[in-house]
Amino acid sequence: MNTPGIEFGRKISAAYAALCKPLCQKLHLPQTAFDILMFLANNPGYQTASDVVEVRKLKANLVSVNIDRLVQEGCLVREADPGDRRRTLLRCTEKACPIIEQGRALQEEFGARLLEHTNEAQRKAFFETMDIINENLDAILEGEA
Repeated sequence: MNTPGIEFGRKISAAYAALCKPLCQKLHLPQTAFDILMFLANNPGYQTASDVVEVRKLKANLVSVNIDRLVQEGCLVREADPGDRRRTLLRCTEKACPIIEQGRALQEEFGARLLEHTNEAQRKAFFETMDIINENLDAILEGEA
């Protein structure tokens, strides 16, 4: 069986960054700020700077600087968590909507380009396999394996 090597994840990340670069330049946004905005917009269950650091594995100081920038530019607002006033929630604003729309279009294009030269059966098998792998990961993390 041929499995992707260590380079596979790096290639995906580098290809995504290359595809994002023209949009980030057009929007005058650093890649990290764009990534934070897209992460928050696409994952409503994650709403804090800590979530961004933990899930995206970005350095806390880089996240902090870029969140400050997005707040100053009016793309994010900070709100107190009604359930825990010590926590600060981040919410995308209306001003961020055009950026998010363009980002989602770019992400759709990226996904389509990754699957170029595959047929429907290959895509179906790939996504079914990914679902099984995801279940296996959950079992490992839950200590059931």
